[in-house]
Order: sequence, then C-alpha cells, then structure tokens
Amino acid sequence: MSRTEDEIEDSSAPLIEHLAELRTRLIRAVLYFIVGFILCFVVAGTILDWLLVPIEASMRQLGNPNPVMQYTAPQEYFFTLIRIAMVGGLVISFPFVANQLWRFVAPGLYKTEKQAFLPFLIASPVMFLAGGTFAHFIVTPLAMKFFLGFADTASLFSAFLEQAPIEDGEIVAPAAKDGINIVFQGKVNETLDITLKLIVAFGLSFQLPVLLTLMGRAGLATSAGLAGVRKYAVVGILTLAAVVTPPDVITQVILFTVVYGLYEVSIHLVRRFEKKREEELKAEGLWFEDEEDAENDPIFDEFADDEEAADAAEHADDESVWEIAEDDARRTDDDDDPGMVNKD
Repeated sequence: MSRTEDEIEDSSAPLIEHLAELRTRLIRAVLYFIVGFILCFVVAGTILDWLLVPIEASMRQLGNPNPVMQYTAPQEYFFTLIRIAMVGGLVISFPFVANQLWRFVAPGLYKTEKQAFLPFLIASPVMFLAGGTFAHFIVTPLAMKFFLGFADTASLFSAFLEQAPIEDGEIVAPAAKDGINIVFQGKVNETLDITLKLIVAFGLSFQLPVLLTLMGRAGLATSAGLAGVRKYAVVGILTLAAVVTPPDVITQVILFTVVYGLYEVSIHLVRRFEKKREEELKAEGLWFEDEEDAENDPIFDEFADDEEAADAAEHADDESVWEIAEDDARRTDDDDDPGMVNKD
C-alpha cells in the first residue's frame, strides 16, 4: 500500500467514527421524542383543557355560564390530541435532545468556546418557556376578549341563557323573533391553532436576546451596529407582528412592544459583553485606546518594518525588471540603426 493510500485510511477512520456517533445521537434524540410524545398523548385531554382556559374564561366573562366547544369531523378530536402530543413531546424532549447535541459538539470546541456556547444552550429553552407562558396567560386572553367582544353579549350567548317558559307543567314553545341570533360555537382545532400560534410566536421572539448575544460573543454583531440599524429593526418587528399574530391590533402591539424591548435588552447585553472583553484585553495589555498607542506598540512596529521591507523588495524587483527592459530596447534600437557599421 502506498503512502497516499495510508494517509487516506488514517483520515477516513475518524470520519467514520464521527458518523457513527452522529447516528447514535440522532437515534437517542428520536427515542427521547417518542417517549415525550407518548407521555403527552396520555394526558393530551388535560393539556387541551389547559390550553382552552383563556377562551373559557373569556366566554364566562361575556355571560356564558356553560362554555361549549365542538368538532365537526369524527377524526378531528383525535388529530387535535395528536398535535398536542407532538408539540408537548418536542418541549419535553428538548433538554435531552440538546444534551445529545452538546455531547456531540463539545469535544471539538475549545474551552472558551464551551464557556460561550453552553450558557446559551441552557438559556434557549428557558426563554422559550417564558415567552410561551407570557403568551398563554396574558396575550391569548386579551386576543379572545377582542374577538368575542365584537358581538353583543346578550345576542352572542342568548341561546345558552334563554329558558323556555313553563305553563301547567308543560314547556311552551317560545315565540318567534325577527332577525338571526349570532351565537359563538367554537371549534376545538381552530381555537387551538390560535393558541399554539401565539405560544410559538412569543416563544421564538423571546429567543432574540439569546441569538444576538451569541452573535456578539462570536464577533458577528456589535452594540453600535445593532443600535445603528434600530430603525430597520422596527420595520422588521412590525412586519413580524403582522404576519405571525392574529389580525387584531392588540396582539400585534403587544408582540411589537415585547420584541422591541427584547431588542434593546440585546443591545445592552452585547455592550456589556464588549466592556467585559475590553477589561480582559486591558488586563493582558492588548487593548489600545487610540491610534497613537497602537503606533507605539513594538508589535505593530515589527509588522510595519516587515511591510516596509516587503515594499522595498517589491520596488527593487520592479526597478530591475524595468532596467532589463530598457537594456533590451536599447540593444534592439542599435541593431536596427543602419548607421551602425561593424568596424571589425
């Protein structure tokens, strides 16, 4: 076997080991998700009741003593529970999946990179849960009240509040009324869509400080740069609020206020990290306040000397090439001159 083949064999073995480890981590992550899915499916009905608490409270406040939700297809309720189990399984299994990701990536990171990456891996699920909780207990009730509040309370729940009159022990049919009674009859899957959309939207929005701070530590973003594009960030946040939230002004204003506040918090966190890094560089003697200090640094002087030497060598080569070209041109002119005669 040649030397090249030996090098290929030596380099292929670690790659195969990494792929085998990646396969193991992925299999474990899928198993964690399946376990979380099964656990959530067992209690999916209870989770659904908890997710419908905001609209139930809104309906009771509007005068309905017995809130009712319905489904119009035989399989609708079953697939609603499946969706709840999938989302819950992702939430439950995320810490374990993140642990598998960390175990796969950590051996290839330096100590400083581990110290920078691990806190954000822990903060990400915490911030997502905080955003989802905020959306469920504060934003969703306001959105439900906004939507249901368009209709008149008396006519909205008249079908539930009205009782048929009784005479001589017999129920008398109520007299016919003009017009149409508008009654809210909510569907389980449509109401769940609004609730889950708000939870996911606010959960992802709460990831903004985590993402921008991580970019700041990696040198991909600065506090000055983030502050300089603030007006573009406002436009982007307004667009995000209009797309991911239901079409009501209250929810959009809340999402915009929260995300913009998180953007300002991100700028503060990045600036704080920059100050900390500046203090560390000053302690090591590698920080310079202005250009004069940088020019007086011996390391920069050494780099400047090297650059001057390289420039001088380059100019010398150019001059030598130019002189050779001039000599060749002079000889060519002498050969072509008819007045020049060989005296020999």
